Amino acid sequence: MGRYRPPQPKSSLYITRPGFERLQQEHRDIWKRRADVTRALAAAAAEGDRSENAEYIYRKKELRELDRRIRYLQKRLPELKVVSDPPSDRDRIYFGASVTLENEEGEEVCYRIVGPDEFDPSRGWISMDSPMARALMKKTLDDEIVVQIGERQSRYIVLEIDYPDAGNASTPGKVK
Repeated sequence: MGRYRPPQPKSSLYITRPGFERLQQEHRDIWKRRADVTRALAAAAAEGDRSENAEYIYRKKELRELDRRIRYLQKRLPELKVVSDPPSDRDRIYFGASVTLENEEGEEVCYRIVGPDEFDPSRGWISMDSPMARALMKKTLDDEIVVQIGERQSRYIVLEIDYPDAGNASTPGKVK
């Protein structure tokens, strides 16, 4: 039996200005790191027998990982669409919104909807492709959201919608 896996669905191309700048900086930094790894690899290769040279094997693996990330960034960066301005209708939830919700237990949680290349659960940033963000899109204050993940179903009420400035990297997270 083969190991065929269907291709992953294409992720959204939207990103915030700070997220795009972080990816560009990562791209520049990774090239510098690659130069250091290449020098270390050449030094390890000069030591002789490569089949039992742990340093050589490690550096080859590290170089492969760096090259994979460079290829990804070179392909991804040109196709991204930077969203700098908030939507004209700030009463609805769209890309870039910070949303405060109340769950069934009465606890408040806050999420910011960002692109798939910049999501960070520790900061409360969720990808616009996630089930939660898809359920939130175009909702307004006091709307009820039902999120179905597998067998589990959760309900939330929208308490607050905010669009932080494009340059502001505020960090939503658990409020209570």
